[in-house]
Amino acid sequence: MMLAHYFPAAAQSKGSQPILYPAAALPMNGGEYGRMEEMARQLVARLAATPDSALRGLPFLHRVLTLPLLSAASAVLRLSLLLSRLRSRRALPVPVVSVGNLTWGGNGKTPMVDFLARSFHRLGVSPLLLTRVKLLLSSGYIAFCVSVGKQSGHLVSQGYAGGDEPKMLRRRLSDTSAKIGVGANRTAVASSMLQEYGFIHHFQNTFAEKKLSSVCKLESGNRIGVAILDDGMQHWSLLRDVEIVMVNGLAPWGNSHFIPRGPMREPLSALGRADIVVIHNADMASEMQLKAIRSAIEDNNATCSVFYSRLAPSHFFEVKQPSQRLPLNVLNDKIVLCVSAIGCPNAFIHTAREVPFFYFTCVSFHCAELCS
Repeated sequence: MMLAHYFPAAAQSKGSQPILYPAAALPMNGGEYGRMEEMARQLVARLAATPDSALRGLPFLHRVLTLPLLSAASAVLRLSLLLSRLRSRRALPVPVVSVGNLTWGGNGKTPMVDFLARSFHRLGVSPLLLTRVKLLLSSGYIAFCVSVGKQSGHLVSQGYAGGDEPKMLRRRLSDTSAKIGVGANRTAVASSMLQEYGFIHHFQNTFAEKKLSSVCKLESGNRIGVAILDDGMQHWSLLRDVEIVMVNGLAPWGNSHFIPRGPMREPLSALGRADIVVIHNADMASEMQLKAIRSAIEDNNATCSVFYSRLAPSHFFEVKQPSQRLPLNVLNDKIVLCVSAIGCPNAFIHTAREVPFFYFTCVSFHCAELCS
């Protein structure tokens, strides 16, 4: 089964109101500090992509200094993850669908969240998207904000107001009943949203059994009917009814080490918690790669459902007028420079090349570079 997703493009949009006070100011330095930070990030990314069999080819200082430090940091992170699982967990009065992954970046979580939100909206169920703060604002503050479809107010004027992904989702879902809550404490954000807009439990006690199966068209007005937990697999404070795990078909497990020594957030055994596993970028992976990924999934969870997803170009739109859609052939005879700052730029570039540009080249950045 293929779940086709449309790749996003940057645009300005409105629609957000602060619901929590900004956190304490955090200093942000640009220039040289930003360049040093990016160099360190690139080094960690290279080491994380290096299998153990190729370690001898690394520079001496990386082998005797950098790798041990990263391994120690990985051990600390793994311990903190284990301790976080001991904390109490809270249940919301509506079903919770978690979309997460085992590795960092480029797994298709955001397109899946968009896909689920639209699917629930079409069923007449108003979804609440819960996401976390990922970026610092230019003012040095962390902002907590919400967006409520067409009824939203004005965007917090400082910087990114929670990051580029919430802004993109708000723009993409502006024609739906979706509500977006951004905050490090997603339990508190959810409680505030549920109190403000009310809730309705369409699925009662059979939701976990249906596992996102087709249901009849329901009407709930503006009341929240389901919560979608973005990047929620390692977020233990909320109980969930359905656990969806995204896997990048181009680079599923990296070198199998924990962050920052590798890309793994949890071991493969964590797949045992999954109800659904979606192998993203499946159209770009070979049959052998897909077979190996499915084998690893089945070794750790023989009962979960496995799906495939891919990116599919849909249309272009003007940055200042995102509601005006332009056909893909509008750039057939144009020279195009593609600039991206996403987790898996190769997949995006591959998708963009499906559009018959006259000439196409690309530049990829890390998101922190674009904000510095």
